[in-house]
Amino acid sequence: MKKLIALLLALVMVIGLVACGNNEAPAADAPEAEAPKADAPAADAPAASDEKVTVTMIAAQYGNETADWWVGFEEKFEAANNGIDLVVDVVSWNDIYTVVNTRIANGEAPDLLNIDVFADYQADGLLLPAEDWVSEETYAKFFPSFLEQSIVDDVVWAVPDLASARALYYNADILEAAGVEVPTTWEELKTVCEAIKAYDAEIYPWGVDMTTDEGQACFAYYAWNNGGGFVDEEGNWTLNSAENVEAVNYIVGLVKDGLTNTDPTTETRYDLQEMFASGKVAMMIGPNQISKYCEANGGINYGIASLPTNGDKAGASVGVMDRIMCFDNGYTDAEMAAVTAVVDAFYDDEPYAEWVLMEDFLPATSSGNELCAQANPGMAAWIDVIGSAKFYPAAKAEWADVKLGVIDVLQQVLLGEDAQTMLDDLQADIAG
Repeated sequence: MKKLIALLLALVMVIGLVACGNNEAPAADAPEAEAPKADAPAADAPAASDEKVTVTMIAAQYGNETADWWVGFEEKFEAANNGIDLVVDVVSWNDIYTVVNTRIANGEAPDLLNIDVFADYQADGLLLPAEDWVSEETYAKFFPSFLEQSIVDDVVWAVPDLASARALYYNADILEAAGVEVPTTWEELKTVCEAIKAYDAEIYPWGVDMTTDEGQACFAYYAWNNGGGFVDEEGNWTLNSAENVEAVNYIVGLVKDGLTNTDPTTETRYDLQEMFASGKVAMMIGPNQISKYCEANGGINYGIASLPTNGDKAGASVGVMDRIMCFDNGYTDAEMAAVTAVVDAFYDDEPYAEWVLMEDFLPATSSGNELCAQANPGMAAWIDVIGSAKFYPAAKAEWADVKLGVIDVLQQVLLGEDAQTMLDDLQADIAG
């Protein structure tokens, strides 16, 4: 009998347990279920993916320190953003256009690009408006005058990376030894060059860069300071103006007269600054970062002056602004957020100031301006120069072709072609 009672009690307990297991909620006095651990995915959510979002970028090489700086930036950024893999390819200015165009042709456009031109990419529908990938906080930092250089159809398509201005650098000791003053006009410039050549035939009086690196700047130096230029006040191309023809003939004439470096079609600004810092070139036009280079390589006694003009023509400095743009690669929300994170990190005040000061460029943000001026008081004068400088008409879709076109004109005229004919042909090609 006892065995039968025990068996009945056990059967009752089993039936009770089964009944409780079928209830939608536990009994009121049942203990709460243990909360899932913080590092475990929720039961009703998909497991988090370990795959990182990759952001690719092509950056121009500004100097010997550029590649190392970007390596350091990548490391710091990825340490602070472990869900993003940043890949930056640093490419020299001589190769960057070919590299970018090849990547685009192969369907491998980078996410971000640091380069000078943008309008041809925008005209082909390859770019995203800046406000799509730049946060409001970062966007507010840029000088409006810089943003205006990248507007097409009332939309900003690229943001300024950095800027530089151009001025006349001269070796004060060489000019003093030759018994001449700093030239302010084209006529004076030729006279000074001749005096330096007579003083020491081993010194190049005037430095000229007609290469694909800075040949467009060479054209601008003389065209703008002769009352000419790329476009008129309405923005129409005026490449074959009489002022431009005269400007091309003037600078080519200095080369043919033996008053410049011997190979202006192959010797870049970087070659010239090396020769200037070593006392091989007496005068050259160059950007503000040459000051730092000279101080680090020889410490010559140099001065800085305005660019010479043709007679009483109004003078103009040349402002150069490079850009960062974003290609329309069909981003997911996570990918777009990653691109924005990279841009925000780059323009964060301290790293951006470090980037600008590294090669003595000029900042394109108000906060960067303040930090750079504090770190390098000598930059204040250059910031004033950039405020009055003329910029290339880079917002026009034809600019990339114009840039290469004026370089070709300079090089061909140096070989004996007629400046008027060459500029007429270029004007016809560009303006139709």
